[in-house]
Amino acid sequence: MRGFQAALALLVLALLALTVPSPSNGQYMSGTALNQLYNSPGYQAERMRRPLGRLSFSMGPISHSGVRVTLADNSQFLIHKGDDYGISSQTVVTPAGEMTDRWSVVESKDFAGQKTVGDFVAAGGSDYKLLFDNCHHGAGRMMDQ
Repeated sequence: MRGFQAALALLVLALLALTVPSPSNGQYMSGTALNQLYNSPGYQAERMRRPLGRLSFSMGPISHSGVRVTLADNSQFLIHKGDDYGISSQTVVTPAGEMTDRWSVVESKDFAGQKTVGDFVAAGGSDYKLLFDNCHHGAGRMMDQ
């Protein structure tokens, strides 16, 4: 039984490694705009999940997770992590408008402006490790802070 579980875990990890895409638009925010965004308080946070790559289903770790944060002006940003997603951190912030309809809400939490976008990024973590510090771990830490 343990051999089967180990083989299944390796298969899941291989699927994750092959199907998690890196952001492709190459657009980065910098300077004052980036500082302003990172210092913006988040009011509502939603843990989100979508299928990996071209898969049509999400099941446990065979999915991609992130947290969509709503700011005071009702703008929304997806904070998520992946291998080679960022430059100095593998947890990145993207406009929620770039999310496809494949994302679904898993959990919601009212942060009442007590945490900033930067706090969410820090909770997500700067490193990515497929087994021990992946998108699911990062999203969980963001919601638990």
